[in-house]
Amino acid sequence: MNPAAKRRCPWCLGSETYIRYHDEEWGTPLHDDTRLFEFLILEGAQAGLSWSTILEKRENYRRAFAGFDPVRVARFGPRDLDRLMQDAGIVRNRLKIESSLANARAFLAVKAEYGSFDAYIWSFIGGAPVRNRRRSMSQVPARTRTSEIMSKDLKKRGFRFVGPTICYAFMQAVGMVNDHLVSCYRYTTLNRE
Repeated sequence: MNPAAKRRCPWCLGSETYIRYHDEEWGTPLHDDTRLFEFLILEGAQAGLSWSTILEKRENYRRAFAGFDPVRVARFGPRDLDRLMQDAGIVRNRLKIESSLANARAFLAVKAEYGSFDAYIWSFIGGAPVRNRRRSMSQVPARTRTSEIMSKDLKKRGFRFVGPTICYAFMQAVGMVNDHLVSCYRYTTLNRE
């Protein structure tokens, strides 16, 4: 099938970057701790901004945040904070940057307790993706009861910029939920995996 002829979720049709993200990443179950940390940081950075802004800055974030290595980011100190605040390639919001450093430390604590962040985060949904059957974008919620529970637990563990809406966006991005519309070709593809 011609890639241009595939039916996709309407939110991704604004740019090639969005389409590629939709087709290759969004909603695909992810179990790699480094990549999970990346999405946790990026979703927090996105708060109040468009996801397209963050996607355009993603490579800059990878460079600025040591390839999203949580061990290295957890060691960042005042000089790193100053460096990040001067980096025009990322969102230069002090609270968001500080939260990324705090989140790296909290991430490592969770990893030490559970063996992996993956084991911890996927436990909120029993380890298998939730397969929703959304027919229109109006049926896709901004948050759910599960994202509220996750948010509360993350905050209790010292994570920041992890409200219920950010948690649900994270769940969608890393494939904990399949929120592709049933008319989207990725819905069926992901449900077969």
